[in-house]
Amino acid sequence: MSIRGKACIAGVFEHPTRKATDKTVAQLHAECAAGALADAGLSRDDVDGYFCAGDGPGMGPLSMVDYLGIRPRHFDSTDIGGSSYLLHVSHAAQAIAAGKCNVALVTLAGRPRSESHSGTKPRLYLPNVPEAPFEAPFGMVTVNSYAMVAARHMHEFGTTAEQLAWIKVAASHHAQHNPHAMLRDVVTVEDVVNSPVIADPLHRLDCCVVSDGGGAVLVVRPEIARSLGRPVVNILGAGEAIKSIDAGNVDLTYSAAAFSGPRAFEEAGVKPADIKYVSIYDSFTITVLVQLEDLGFCKKGDGGRFVADGNLIAGTGKLPFNTDGGGLCNNHPANRGGITKVIEAVRQLRGEAHPAVQVKNCDLALAHGTGGLLGARHGGATLIMERG
Repeated sequence: MSIRGKACIAGVFEHPTRKATDKTVAQLHAECAAGALADAGLSRDDVDGYFCAGDGPGMGPLSMVDYLGIRPRHFDSTDIGGSSYLLHVSHAAQAIAAGKCNVALVTLAGRPRSESHSGTKPRLYLPNVPEAPFEAPFGMVTVNSYAMVAARHMHEFGTTAEQLAWIKVAASHHAQHNPHAMLRDVVTVEDVVNSPVIADPLHRLDCCVVSDGGGAVLVVRPEIARSLGRPVVNILGAGEAIKSIDAGNVDLTYSAAAFSGPRAFEEAGVKPADIKYVSIYDSFTITVLVQLEDLGFCKKGDGGRFVADGNLIAGTGKLPFNTDGGGLCNNHPANRGGITKVIEAVRQLRGEAHPAVQVKNCDLALAHGTGGLLGARHGGATLIMERG
């Protein structure tokens, strides 16, 4: 079912906290929900669809429906890590198009900073996970999985640490204008490559922040969006994909975006060259580079040259990205920052981004999320949105 023009984003909210020692995860979900509803001018009584993933406390929707005081007639708890929330926006649009609901609420929240969770600790494997006996003994953690991807890209295509560093530099140029960003100091390429190596070849400044917080998005029927007196953001297309390790035939040079991106562009009826702004999942600098290639913004192997010399910086670069500072500098709530990619894309399309980073004539935006490990199995979800 095509969702082109059949649903709109009417409200968004990003929680301002980056460390929530005084709040529960459920409280963060509720505050994000209230913020998105207020942004749209709707109430919780209007919500008849609800979406949350593995960050939801207790039994996800079953627990949160009670806590939020909502009565949805449609819900979804699909979990593909950090890309879940872009997938939820797509699934909400599909549900609206099918008449299953009219106002769908998507929420994300978590407290990894308060609970001291990071990408340097061993990943937990459950006994019934089929890959556990083959992977757990080797001690893969998040950061060394992404480091393998970076090392392979450097080997195959000559990508350099300095080129990767430009992604962090661009994010820092944007974060300086965001009062909520965790890292607001502008950094240089030299700062990045001289920061401590965390997992060769990735340096500390190649890694995203670890933060508490959350966000929410409201997806509604087009006629409801037009009645609210707020700028309308139309959902034009979406794609989703899972990249497996293909029974051991592993190719680390591409991601699930190679499949989800073309599907989203086909449904939207636009091309990469038409996009004015991109929100790209940035758990690490290499994540951005690989996804930009796979989404078609440059050829495979050309990502290093594409991101270098400030080409991602708003106002001067060819393709402004993550103008809130992204996960690299601003916020990576619940270690699942996908929802923030949708939120900043909506701000750009509404003309509500910070004036210093607002993209001129921003009428088409793309948001993409990755969930899982780029160096192993992971999910990808792509959304293309249009100013109404």
